Amino acid sequence: MARKSWQIDRRQLLCGGGLALGLPLLDGMAWSMKGRELPRRLVVSYISYGVYEPKGEKGQNHPWNWWPGANPGPLEFNESSAPFAPLAPYVSYLRGLDHAGGYGLGGHSSGDVFATGADMGGTEKTNNVSIDQVAAKLRGHETRYASLVLGTEGGTGTYGRAKTLSHRGPGRPIPAEHRPKAIFDGLFRPYAGENVAAVRARLAREASLLDLLLENARGVRRRLGRADQEKVDEYLDSLRSLEQRTQRIDRWTHVPLAEVDPGALDLGTSRRDPEAYTRCLYDLIVLALRTDSTRFVSFMLESEASSDSETWHYASHALGYEGATHDLAHKRPVESGHWDRWRARQHAYFLERLRDTPEGEGNLLDRTAVLWGSAHPHASHSNVNYPLQLAGGNALGLSHGRLHAFEGARKVPLANLLVTLLDAVGAPVERFADSTGPMPEVLA
Repeated sequence: MARKSWQIDRRQLLCGGGLALGLPLLDGMAWSMKGRELPRRLVVSYISYGVYEPKGEKGQNHPWNWWPGANPGPLEFNESSAPFAPLAPYVSYLRGLDHAGGYGLGGHSSGDVFATGADMGGTEKTNNVSIDQVAAKLRGHETRYASLVLGTEGGTGTYGRAKTLSHRGPGRPIPAEHRPKAIFDGLFRPYAGENVAAVRARLAREASLLDLLLENARGVRRRLGRADQEKVDEYLDSLRSLEQRTQRIDRWTHVPLAEVDPGALDLGTSRRDPEAYTRCLYDLIVLALRTDSTRFVSFMLESEASSDSETWHYASHALGYEGATHDLAHKRPVESGHWDRWRARQHAYFLERLRDTPEGEGNLLDRTAVLWGSAHPHASHSNVNYPLQLAGGNALGLSHGRLHAFEGARKVPLANLLVTLLDAVGAPVERFADSTGPMPEVLA
């Protein structure tokens, strides 16, 4: 196809001056994108301590009930869900879903299995691979970073008290990053002041060392008993992961970094200003997706064990509530609805940012599936019937605008939804955790 004078090659613009600009797809670039599929993305986001769900017939229609409507069907936005009303064509609610693998855990431990569905109360005593990492393993090579793992408290936490949603496999949680500047630098300034030649030279040295370590470890393994061989196998897996990471970084040194102005972000914000801090992390996710730095993100907004973190006082900072956020979520019905709406406002802000970012003939939200919710209901330490919202992915085959109820005879595992989302983002699997099949109810 001959290029017209007004037509722009996307790589030409992105690589101008040796730098890449994090710009949306422009009309003048569309000619060069024909025949190339736009990215498919997945975000999994978690809120702790459940949501306000008054019981009984009146409770289902309570204006501050987290669920937008008592009966399955079109969404009926109320006081709690009002921030999502402008996003009605992009959101759905799913009632009655949960992970049976979390039933045996304590009420504040089910966040551990939100993205994995692992049977931690039964056969699996450590967590297993999370949905974002399944997608990252299959498609993560297509971007500079296979995935982005965030959490407002940082780190991994401990068994039954996870502070991350992401897990590479049994007993291998991925630490969540919570510092805005560190997240920005990791995405857009990953070489810490080194020039590309120096980075490549360092990676070559590291690759040679890893080759030597792998060769020695294999030699040692042959002389060991079965139990010790299993331990060495774990060591070899770690070395192979490092080797793959080194190869990946080296490969991406040949692709210009996206240039993003940090001045548009408040990277110095702290958790003492929950709204500014939460929105800054959401803005960083939008930037990561918009620049196609990654396509798979997990974000634990609050863990189920935040007493050792500033997030324990979020409600005090955000609403002026006197007491721990846990108490507000569990024990104070009058304020609980206001807390739910505050959290809804932050997540709606994120969805609106995605919706308002053009991409191709649609927007970023059209090609980003977003799962948001918690792992137990209000005033209860049970691990059943998670409050869940699904958003976006309209161009990936997802359909919205309804409250779905998977209860009674219609009960299915939450893992069915995760299988459906993996298929929607181009990372299909036959089974995930205890799934029994896809979930056609959420498809167009």
